[in-house]
Amino acid sequence: MPYELHYWPMIQGRGQFVRLALEEAGAAYVDVARRDDDDGGIEPMLDRLDDPKNPRPPFAPPFLRDGAVVIGQTAAILLYLGPRLGLVGESEPDRIWTHQLQLTIADAVDEAHDTHHPLGVGLYYADQKPEAQRRAQGFRDERIPKFLGYFERVLTANGGEHLVGAKLSYADLSLFQLVAGLRYAFPKASAAALRETPHVALLHEAVAQRPRIAAYLASDRRIPFNEDGIFRRCPELDG
Repeated sequence: MPYELHYWPMIQGRGQFVRLALEEAGAAYVDVARRDDDDGGIEPMLDRLDDPKNPRPPFAPPFLRDGAVVIGQTAAILLYLGPRLGLVGESEPDRIWTHQLQLTIADAVDEAHDTHHPLGVGLYYADQKPEAQRRAQGFRDERIPKFLGYFERVLTANGGEHLVGAKLSYADLSLFQLVAGLRYAFPKASAAALRETPHVALLHEAVAQRPRIAAYLASDRRIPFNEDGIFRRCPELDG
């Protein structure tokens, strides 16, 4: 049975981190909400979220179904998939460390999102522009360099090519996606930060050139970045 990924069909968002792992591993999976047959679309995802018979429902997409197992939250999904897809080390310390790095990437993603919605998701960006500009300045000047600098430090300590061990892990794929999103949303600020973090920049390039990832990025399975997702290009927020 293929894995079933449930996520919004119009954005990369948090589901993209899961898609990249599945694509790199060559795993059989269905992006359910993007299917246009009777079993696809958003409705099956919403039905599972609202199922009153499920005592352990996911709070929100993305969530993954593997037979009878349903996992929500991006980091938890990758914690589950990592050993099954060969994208995490075999030792418990490596698995916990990889998970820790993924949670740190999730923190960065949340902060990127909050630059255009600093007051709350219930308001439009147009309703919070002054607050967004103030939030974005701190993100550009302090947080992007701090996050990428942290991952540069981790890469350097591990030999420069991978975050954990000597092989690609799902944390490497997720760092690639974080950098891709920052380059889209904050091209000037991210370019400046990447000049100071050469190992992060090289990892981003190396992941993009991996055969399965390169094929995926060139395919229509990859949803382009857009102004409905987490990473939004608002030129006024890039300084």
